[in-house]
Amino acid sequence: MDNQQIFNLADELKAKKLEKDNLDAKVKALNAEIEELDAKLCEEMTNNELDKFTRNGSTFYLKSRLFASPVAEHKPEFLQALKDNDCGNLITEQVNANTLSSFIKEFQETHDGVERPEFLGEDLLKIFTKTSIGIRKS
Repeated sequence: MDNQQIFNLADELKAKKLEKDNLDAKVKALNAEIEELDAKLCEEMTNNELDKFTRNGSTFYLKSRLFASPVAEHKPEFLQALKDNDCGNLITEQVNANTLSSFIKEFQETHDGVERPEFLGEDLLKIFTKTSIGIRKS
């Protein structure tokens, strides 16, 4: 592969990443508009005591969803309260993927390239490295 072909691929990659960034910005703006219209329509339907209506082949209806989350600074007490009141089955243990990757990378750096700790065999932990192209302004 000659330099011109490499430069062409680099230019194309940069253009596609820029196009994606522009589309992401448009999606973000569109989502904000959708949120605003949704809120306005909810308010109007509530003010007019409408729970649903049909327009142009679509039914629009009010729906409610409950969201609950623990107060961050009291999470340990929250978890203990669940356990103490026979609701411990709601608690799940998990490891953040980025934190785990950082742990393994640090392990490899401090253990002369050893791939993994012995206690995390291949049957417990999958490790792979993805190589890609980074782009920054010069």
